[in-house]
Amino acid sequence: MITLRRVCKAYNLGCGTLNALDNVSLTINRGEYVAILGPSGSGKSTLFNILGILETASSGQYLLEDYDITTVPEREGARIRNKHFGFVFRGFNLISGLTVLENVMLPMSFAGVPSRRRRERAEVLLREVGLEGGTGYLPERLSAGEQQRVSIARALANDPDLILADEPTGDLHSGDGGEILAMLESLNAKGMTIVMATHDPEQGERARRVIRILDGRIVRDEPKAAAVGESGLSA
Repeated sequence: MITLRRVCKAYNLGCGTLNALDNVSLTINRGEYVAILGPSGSGKSTLFNILGILETASSGQYLLEDYDITTVPEREGARIRNKHFGFVFRGFNLISGLTVLENVMLPMSFAGVPSRRRRERAEVLLREVGLEGGTGYLPERLSAGEQQRVSIARALANDPDLILADEPTGDLHSGDGGEILAMLESLNAKGMTIVMATHDPEQGERARRVIRILDGRIVRDEPKAAAVGESGLSA
């Protein structure tokens, strides 16, 4: 599904260069549940951002199936993200001026889905994450755990091929965090590909494959199970 070949990412800090990623090569297959595990400053967030086409590599190659997206223009990168990826962030990234329902509908509007279908699908997704009663609320009325449930529903809006979750339980207490991890695991059990960035070894061990990163390099790659299945993807 995803292949990175000798990917590097360097930042010019004025007083020198920071090599955030150093010759990273990996393959993520459809149906996997992968944890990118590393401490702060290890390069895991940079790797996450490159996988999500939120940043571009300084060098190397990024293939989405057989489609080379290493240096796609920003507009094309946004189209690919909206079509193929769903994002779950630590800080939820919900739009405060939109209702819960409108937040979930938003990715579908960018994809050109008709209004009625957007609303119907958003209502179904919110019901699936247990929030059917709060569709008209603004995000600020929800608890942190409920807001993260909304972000999961939003991530699923365009039926993505891959969910990218960046420290998804970082701002949650243990009970809500456990429920969010269970949701991700349930999605993976149904065939959804999950890539989660985390600094927490216990959370990492819940994944089916752990990629450990340190100083911008993969230091260990521990597959724990076979992928759910393989199928094609057109970018």
